[in-house]
Amino acid sequence: MTRPQLTVRALRTRAVIPPMRRPLGTSATRMDRAPFVLVELETEEGITGRAHAYCYVEGAVPLLREMLDLAGEAVSGAAVDPRAIRSTLDARFRLLGVHGIVAMGLSALDVACWDALAVAAGVPLVRFLEGRATSVPAYNSNGLSLAAPDVLGAEARALLEPGFDALKIRLGRADPEQDLAAVRAVRAAVPDGTALMADYNQALTVADATARGAQLEREGLYWLEEPIAADDLPGCAAVAAALMTPVQIGENLYGPQAVATAIAQQASDYLMFDLMRIGGVSGWLEAAASAARAGIPVSSHLYPEVSVHLLAATETAHWLEYVDWAEPFLDTGIEIVDGAARVPERPGTGVIWDEDAIARYAVS
Repeated sequence: MTRPQLTVRALRTRAVIPPMRRPLGTSATRMDRAPFVLVELETEEGITGRAHAYCYVEGAVPLLREMLDLAGEAVSGAAVDPRAIRSTLDARFRLLGVHGIVAMGLSALDVACWDALAVAAGVPLVRFLEGRATSVPAYNSNGLSLAAPDVLGAEARALLEPGFDALKIRLGRADPEQDLAAVRAVRAAVPDGTALMADYNQALTVADATARGAQLEREGLYWLEEPIAADDLPGCAAVAAALMTPVQIGENLYGPQAVATAIAQQASDYLMFDLMRIGGVSGWLEAAASAARAGIPVSSHLYPEVSVHLLAATETAHWLEYVDWAEPFLDTGIEIVDGAARVPERPGTGVIWDEDAIARYAVS
């Protein structure tokens, strides 16, 4: 598809911190509010590209905004060419290092660029990327925290009600028997055939992950996500080799090269890309190509509003992680039908702000 010609006028940011509809407790932390930075790429042609970046901790909000201010100044007047802009900013921030907040900021800008281009072309992002799928399988990741096992069954049933047939449970309790009880409580409460993913949030050692994974082998878990430290790729490979249950990693891999390294080390059975860590749309496309060459299924981490487009254009697309954390300030949402997320048909990513909600949740 012919790429529209746009020119950067300015980059604007705002911040919102809405409450989470279902507070989430993991082995790493408990979250009850969702801090986001909202990005608007204004162009000389009157087209605006949007992106929203989840900051994990509220203290990161001003840091990400300051980083984006610097990036915006550096690309003012430039053509909206995502890869050229990324090349310019990689050089600009090389001495600081393109990781963490810097990487997230550049990814958010990249998403805004692609959104603007697809909006200008008048087509959904998936079509702009020449993807043809209209929906992707999705699982509900909004709950099943490290709560007492006896309360998880009712929650699991509620999480299936919007049309899902797959869920994710958080594990990593101090007592592995409590993890086992939690899995069994959910299994007993949901229909046969419900896919159940499990996320340890990097809570275990290699030895513990291998032992606990073996204990759970008969529970029919779809995958074990980040059982150990995300940067211990040899350890991840050892756990994956020892278990029959597939191991899922990837949300903490920064950029396509990190994905290529993980693939080369056979660090996992599946891969999961985080939009703001993988390098935005540009980074996702490159990383997805590496996964396709290796035949590895690719899922998404957070950002379902944009990730649904990218998975629909990914050769080895697997699962969309659905969370509703951004929906309080969006005038758009993801529709779930028969266990799948439908790709929005609005031009661009389809992300539109709810200005009244933004005013309600805004922080300076």
